[in-house]
Amino acid sequence: MKKHLLAASFLLSAITSFGAGYQLNLQGLRQLAMGGTGTAWPWDASTIFYNPGGLARLHGIQAYVSGLYIMPATAFGNQLNSGNLGTSLSAESRTFMPFNIYIGGPIQEESKFAIGLGIYSVAGLGLTWDNNWLGRTIVQSIDLQSVCFQPTLSFRVSEFLSVGAGFVHTIGTFDFRQALPPHGFQGPGYDDVEAHLHGSATGEGFNLGVQMKLNERLQLGVTYRSQINMDISSGTALFTTPQSLRSSFPNTHFDSQLPLPQVASVGIGYRPAERLTLEFNLNYTGWNSFDSLRINFTDHTSSLQNMHAPRHYRNTLTPRIGANYKISKIVSVMMGGAFDPTPVTNGFVSPDLPDADRAVFTCGAALKPLRRFTILVAFEGMSSTKRAGTYDYGNFNGTYKTEAFTTGLGIYYNF
Repeated sequence: MKKHLLAASFLLSAITSFGAGYQLNLQGLRQLAMGGTGTAWPWDASTIFYNPGGLARLHGIQAYVSGLYIMPATAFGNQLNSGNLGTSLSAESRTFMPFNIYIGGPIQEESKFAIGLGIYSVAGLGLTWDNNWLGRTIVQSIDLQSVCFQPTLSFRVSEFLSVGAGFVHTIGTFDFRQALPPHGFQGPGYDDVEAHLHGSATGEGFNLGVQMKLNERLQLGVTYRSQINMDISSGTALFTTPQSLRSSFPNTHFDSQLPLPQVASVGIGYRPAERLTLEFNLNYTGWNSFDSLRINFTDHTSSLQNMHAPRHYRNTLTPRIGANYKISKIVSVMMGGAFDPTPVTNGFVSPDLPDADRAVFTCGAALKPLRRFTILVAFEGMSSTKRAGTYDYGNFNGTYKTEAFTTGLGIYYNF
């Protein structure tokens, strides 16, 4: 019976695990190529996400669309007493394709008012391990996707100050698979159980921004994106079991809430020369909203009960820096970098998202073949530190290393 109860608690672990690895900072390609900056300088319509106060700074209505291709890779080795790697493997290769769409700008020439709409991916990615790997009773696969819809208003108070606000409606999906270890009378292979949780989620929040243009060379920005509580209602919990265990693990529904953390950002943009623009940002992310999670099942048995899973994430401060150099009226190039510390504390390093401190390098280019038309390309390379850690809640340990490469292509048109 204790094994049955423990298995049910494992079922919850992955749901609370989408740490920094699930937070995408890919909502604008020029900003991505500049290390993820964008709070201070309103480059294009993607400022709807980065700083809605900058929307009133654009010249006319602009339509923007971009798509990205993400290729992550995670390696695992079980941690021996010596600290060396014993059994090792890599997660299955997967690719992800987030997108961004924006349209907005001043309602007419020289107007102080601007309106816009952003549709963008704010969280995503997933992880799939081999069905027979060591941690299969913690996670076999996990996938979380979310898309935000943000109608936005912006007002240019003066040549110095502009402000903006957006209402954010978010929809998403959650999918999780795991082997449960009840092994009762017949043993492994005869009475194994697999759990599959799937649900749709919705949540609301807001995005506020202040943009300040001190002069032609210096601009500042401050933004706040609120926490969004993604509510899962009537998600499905399906169990593949032998006949002898079906009464212990009935197919049922579940409710839960997954918080997407609040983010406060400050930025400074400086143009030391006519062709060169530098930007520096600090992002403060409220990951401590992942203190714990509760799962409420519709049906209960002695083996399947409502659960409470601790996580104890910590808030993080991420510095970002980027540069944009205008080679000519047609071509600009960008580069940047960031250091993204992990919110995952020791004792909670889990294979569902084995997060660690990450170094990020970015670059890209903008091509303007026509006066109103611009093409953007961007690249991001991310590498985490190798992290040896334990997952106390699941009595599991390991050493992990994650890398990811992202390419993006986008266009925008000024009407």
